[in-house]
Amino acid sequence: MPKGIPMSRPYILVVEDDVPIRRGIVDALRFAGYDPLEADNGEDGLELAVRTDCDLVLLDLVLPRRQGLDVLESIRRDRPVLPVIILTARGGEDDRVKGLRLGADDYVVKPFSIKELLARVEAVLRRSPARPSDVTRVGIPGGYADLERREIRFEDGGRTPLSEREVELLRYLARNSRRAISREELLAHVWRLNPKTVGETRTIDMHVARLREKLRDDSAAPAIIATVRGKGYLFSGEEGAP
Repeated sequence: MPKGIPMSRPYILVVEDDVPIRRGIVDALRFAGYDPLEADNGEDGLELAVRTDCDLVLLDLVLPRRQGLDVLESIRRDRPVLPVIILTARGGEDDRVKGLRLGADDYVVKPFSIKELLARVEAVLRRSPARPSDVTRVGIPGGYADLERREIRFEDGGRTPLSEREVELLRYLARNSRRAISREELLAHVWRLNPKTVGETRTIDMHVARLREKLRDDSAAPAIIATVRGKGYLFSGEEGAP
């Protein structure tokens, strides 16, 4: 694995319509220790960028169905800190400038060497916010949640099973503890749905209510998963088991 990459394998999304180029990049990323995702058009690329937990996007600018700069602008609106590296033709200086102004983290000019591309990927990941480490246990008052076994264990001997969705919800909240998480963010990163296409839904609130009940969190005055008015939910537990 390249130096400087987190121990968990980062997900790299490759949005490129040229099949040989895309396959070459995907193979090189996989060999270098990354988990690549791929899309051959702008619409699918944007959907994957929003709905998956990818850590970086390699984005071609000339794409079918939706142009790269439009995709970049939408990514910056929905996931403002997701790193994006532009893949651009040698003569596309204006596009490179526009891309950087829209928030691209770097660009690579075609034709490029795989060695250069991997070096830029590593550099951008290194200076980006750290990818949350995976969470397997979450400490709560009076016990802990064992996410691998999908159950909550209490000091009094009680055990409560968790559904797969409840595990993913609790894991995401714990990864982002002490930060207010919006319902839209939970829809995008736990349910893998685009909040703009879902519309009004009570799904998040219902799952949080059931999770609070299983955590023995007082619904009238919740202390573990608090409601932040106008923002969403804030988790006050801790990663790791007591």
